[in-house]
Amino acid sequence: MNTLAALLPDGTLVTDPDILAGYRQDRALDPDAGTALALVRPTTTEQVSTVLRWAHERRVPVVPRGAGTGLSGGATAQDGALLLSTERMRAITVDPVTRTAITQPGLLNAEVKRAAAEHDLWYPPDPSSFEICSIGGNAATNAGGLCCVKYGVTNDYVLGMEVVLADGTVVRLGGPRLKDSAGLSLTKLFVGSEGTLGIITELTLRLLPAQPRQSTVVATFATLEAAIAAILAITARLRPSMLEFMDAVAINAVEDELRMDLDRTAAAMLVARSDAPGEYAVAEAALMVAACENAGAREVFSTEDPEEGEAFTAARRFAIPAVERKGTLLLEDVGVPLPRLGELVSGIADIAARREVLISVIAHAGDGNTHPLIVHDPQDADETARAHLAFREVMELAIALGGTITGEHGVGRLKKAWLPDQLGPDVMALTRRIKDALDPHGILNPGAVL
Repeated sequence: MNTLAALLPDGTLVTDPDILAGYRQDRALDPDAGTALALVRPTTTEQVSTVLRWAHERRVPVVPRGAGTGLSGGATAQDGALLLSTERMRAITVDPVTRTAITQPGLLNAEVKRAAAEHDLWYPPDPSSFEICSIGGNAATNAGGLCCVKYGVTNDYVLGMEVVLADGTVVRLGGPRLKDSAGLSLTKLFVGSEGTLGIITELTLRLLPAQPRQSTVVATFATLEAAIAAILAITARLRPSMLEFMDAVAINAVEDELRMDLDRTAAAMLVARSDAPGEYAVAEAALMVAACENAGAREVFSTEDPEEGEAFTAARRFAIPAVERKGTLLLEDVGVPLPRLGELVSGIADIAARREVLISVIAHAGDGNTHPLIVHDPQDADETARAHLAFREVMELAIALGGTITGEHGVGRLKKAWLPDQLGPDVMALTRRIKDALDPHGILNPGAVL
């Protein structure tokens, strides 16, 4: 460690065990977290390169880490590894002419949004944790969010990046160009690679003009089937700027905390929004109201008031923390093609009943990405075992329905056992060949994804 410390500014390398303990796990709380050799908190690409050159020469594993809000165990500490946190890499510049932002990975998603807003621009990807998750972590997992149904995920906004490879080589990919077909699409290769191929130290992001004022529709349903019917009717006619789903457990958990007078007897609630320009937003809202009413909604509420609309959006964002107060969560992130969303939701209900565990389902319903929240008491060994069985069966169900084990959280360490079932042996072999080519000694985020 002394040789590495001598190569870095004072305070960059940390070995204090009390500090290291705070970096062992991300929000997934992986029980198999190890004990890191040290923590490195660089501020520049050059410092990251120095760390990786040192680690590559000595075959020391390196686990990259952003804000630690990941939900799949992708930033779990490993025994004898270096933890490399990008939290101090926080520079950003916005170019309103090209509508781009060049940012280091340590900024929070919300901070990138605020920097763009100062120029009347907007960075769309918006995970529910946007106020606490880092932009580098978003890129590493290809994070999504509530507006993805219309605006897409992180990958759709990354125009370029600077990446440090496993041996310390620094490469610059892409740039502030909206069209660029020169060479292989290597930028896209690194987005979503979860720190297994290289460490992203700078991102060039595409920005959009500020989002128009939105109209909001909220509907409650007596049955899950009616809510699913409304979702499919809406997506068949238009592409809303948001279409979110909450089941009865989530509704009641949020109401327990926020006291918004939500309908506690409803089986499901939809929160939909339209940001179509001018009067088109009102027209789209009317179409969504009609779709919900035709599907048998118990109550439908529509508003053009921004504060009212944002209150319901905030309620949806708060669903995971609210359900988490009922016990420890195994948080799923499975998605299916939209026509099979109903089968997924009903199948999850069957799993919950069969395994006798509480599972709350919330969803980015417009793109088929669900978050089943499996609640258990870790002090109850039998319930915990049943919860883990349910976790496995939810992923198997999603794969059987032609879906995915992760829509936006990443594979990390908690889901990698099921990745071969989704991708198949040939794609897994190809993935391994790419990993071996870029990281021949396997030092980058060992144990994640593969």
